[in-house]
Amino acid sequence: MAKAFFRLQKFLRRTQFLLLFLTAAYLMAGSLLLLQPTRLIIQQGSRGTSASQALAVLDGMAGAGIVDPHPGPRLPVGMDALQEPAPGQQHSPRWLVSRNSELRQLRRRWFHRLIGDQEPMQTAGFKAMKHAADHKGTYVGCFSDDSRERTLKGAVFYDLRKMTVSHCQEACAERAYTYAGLAYGAECYCGNKLPATASKPEECNSECKGEKGSVCGGVNRLSVYRVEELRAGARRRRNVIYRGCFRAPANLTDTFPASLIQPNLTVEMCSEFCSKKEFPLAVLRARECYCGYATGRFPLHNGADALLCSGLHNASSTAKGQYCLVYQTPVQDTRCTDRKFLTTKSKVFVALSSFPGAGNTWARHLIEHATGYYTGSYYFDGALYNKGFKGEKDHWRSRRTICVKTHESGKTEIEMFDSAILLIRNPYKSLMAEFNRKYAGHLGYATDRNWKSKEWPDFVNSYASWWASHVLDWLKYGKRLLIVHYEDLKQSLIPKLKEMVEFLNMTVTEDRLLCVENNRDGSFKRSGAKQKDFEPFTQEMKDLINRYILTVDEALRGRNFTGLPREYVPR
Repeated sequence: MAKAFFRLQKFLRRTQFLLLFLTAAYLMAGSLLLLQPTRLIIQQGSRGTSASQALAVLDGMAGAGIVDPHPGPRLPVGMDALQEPAPGQQHSPRWLVSRNSELRQLRRRWFHRLIGDQEPMQTAGFKAMKHAADHKGTYVGCFSDDSRERTLKGAVFYDLRKMTVSHCQEACAERAYTYAGLAYGAECYCGNKLPATASKPEECNSECKGEKGSVCGGVNRLSVYRVEELRAGARRRRNVIYRGCFRAPANLTDTFPASLIQPNLTVEMCSEFCSKKEFPLAVLRARECYCGYATGRFPLHNGADALLCSGLHNASSTAKGQYCLVYQTPVQDTRCTDRKFLTTKSKVFVALSSFPGAGNTWARHLIEHATGYYTGSYYFDGALYNKGFKGEKDHWRSRRTICVKTHESGKTEIEMFDSAILLIRNPYKSLMAEFNRKYAGHLGYATDRNWKSKEWPDFVNSYASWWASHVLDWLKYGKRLLIVHYEDLKQSLIPKLKEMVEFLNMTVTEDRLLCVENNRDGSFKRSGAKQKDFEPFTQEMKDLINRYILTVDEALRGRNFTGLPREYVPR
């Protein structure tokens, strides 16, 4: 009996070691697989059922000029060849279905490459900034910071990953601000007035995200520096933007909180005065300078003929007293920059859906500043998180955000949401924007070499059909939709944004909407060398895209929505 028990005990010990070894081997193998670049194998017909159902109602459109007798292009080399359809079915809605079920797998890999594509570029840019910031400002102290009424409100910057003291000082110095304040280890505030309430030095205890051992404020605390003058040769970013000629309000002193009267007043003098007072608008009328904000009394919506303002500096001008010149100073309008997560979970789960390159990030910027609440994302984009979109790191199903960004389509992904804002942009513009993002990030432009490579035609052939199927799927499965055209939002920002905010069941003041309009571009306008009169689309590409435009236009009208803007529709 004892011998049998001993054998059993020996067997169990060996089993324990064997299980431990197998578990360790399994974990190591999984880790190695995660570290290796994987190749996605796209299977024909994968997830095709839902997409087929989404477009079944459009089979009758094949006779509306959508059928192409010529064989279509293949997907990019290196992404596993897909089975080509019969020549007569190349661009019919059924071919659209099959293509997009495959593209759903393709686009997931594209998004997972987002952070990897952008990190080297961002790191390089940050290093350049760090080397440029050789000067050190004078540390003033630790101060209390009230998020509802900030003292340093000239400009606000976020870098939730690489913020340093020098980075913040350089940003404020370039805009000629006197003080730079850092908070939460990652936020930078600029201004010309020192905060009133000093705090204990030990309350500024947050380490800078990009510089170990350095202090960048704390929770509701600012580490404030007096910024030194830039070294010789460094350029100040003192951009003053001409907004136009406008009819002056009835009572200028009641409309604008600060004013200056000077005999030989110039635009530079007025702008400098208003910048020091930390107002975003400088208004000139003869020898008078006024500073303030765009408000209901003075919304800057109905500009006058510039000739009416041409003699404002002449005291005998007949236009004096009726019209004024308006300039935007380098000071940021901060009336709408405060944002937070929802205090209670949202009862309605709302999507902000679009095809990539359709302006989703810009729409999120507008919504966040209009409502004061963060937007979430179905993905995690480190570049956007680092620049202040804090909802990127929040789980997309937390319901702590006002809406959730998604580029997904298909029955399952769409029916998760109770309602959606569907943002549509001209496919020609969307494809170019997404191609730029792929090769140069959110704010750059692809190079000439990129556009002339084989990647561009392959990209168009693959992604044009996704643009169409994305809209068609949301029209089919979306429970409650608000259709917003990107071009309409750009042209009529306030009315369209108000419509979006109301759809989100929020109410905002007119002044806050005007503040959003004043900050409409945010930090998301592309910079760099933009090619003039550049036409990357061949006639074959245009024929392909135009068929999809006609399909989507008819589908929208079939659901009693307004069709696509006239500039989309081929003539």
